[in-house]
Amino acid sequence: MTRPTRLAIFVTGGGTNCENIIRYFQDKPEVEIPIVVSSRADAYALVRAERLGVPTAVITRQQLLDEPRTVIRTVRDCDYIILAGFLPKIPTYLIDMFPNRIINIHPALLPKYGGKGMWGHHVHEAVKAAGEKRSGITIHFVNPELDKGEHIAQYSVALDPTDTPDDIAEKVHQLEMKHFPVVIEQVIKRNIQ
Repeated sequence: MTRPTRLAIFVTGGGTNCENIIRYFQDKPEVEIPIVVSSRADAYALVRAERLGVPTAVITRQQLLDEPRTVIRTVRDCDYIILAGFLPKIPTYLIDMFPNRIINIHPALLPKYGGKGMWGHHVHEAVKAAGEKRSGITIHFVNPELDKGEHIAQYSVALDPTDTPDDIAEKVHQLEMKHFPVVIEQVIKRNIQ
């Protein structure tokens, strides 16, 4: 019997996507989540992971850059890294170690509203300011350029002219909850075949 595919989930904040992914794979023995890694010790995602019985680690932005051995030791038994609201830029040594196996979700329809400073609420405010009729999510592989990796999937939602950035955030969040775990599973299955 082949061993389960192992996912390391990287987080920075509240962890709703992280919890959603853990719950999605709980009853699927072909996938396991041995670690949730946070760039911040106070990230609520760590609480969510621990409540669901998933071990956690904190690797700061500085450690990510200065202590590659520590980082590699933490994830070396994993097959994929899933970025579920992880803010620091992924260093090249990890991208080389996990080619096309680091998956990120971005709360906009890339290539629009990507790159430095474009995360969370900043994205929704920019989408609102531009008067966009649609927003959504882009799930993509990570490469050395911020938000420029190959797209795996995109899902969009109609925006109303009266939508506030908070309304846009909620609509996009619903797409994240519905699609992110499913797309991760599809990538795993594709690579196994």
